Amino acid sequence: MEDQELQLKVRRVSDKFTESMYVLANEPSVALYRLQEHVRRSLPELVQHKTDMQSWEEQSQGAIYSVEYACSAVKSMTNSSLYFKNIDGLLRQAISMKEQISNSQGRSLHDVTPSRSPLVSAPHAPSTSS
Repeated sequence: MEDQELQLKVRRVSDKFTESMYVLANEPSVALYRLQEHVRRSLPELVQHKTDMQSWEEQSQGAIYSVEYACSAVKSMTNSSLYFKNIDGLLRQAISMKEQISNSQGRSLHDVTPSRSPLVSAPHAPSTSS
């Protein structure tokens, strides 16, 4: 009988000891310590991810700016088709006028009697200056 009482007392003591250890292990200050340890271990990785994301954001903003600039350049080029058509018309008109001038000069050269070429000079009389 005394053996059973002793076992019961030992069981109560061990249960109270286990309960006390459980309370100590889950005390708020221990939880805060564990949280602090977790933050200290994971914070450098999070900071690295943040700087990587900021770098990617800057690169993507630069790419977006470049694409928007290229789009506006293409739009302005399509809007300038009127000017290109005008230039094309003026060039065609200039070519036509040049051909007309060339044709009229060609006809006037054929109508005029051939004369000496101005490049060939007439013989000079000896100069008598003393």
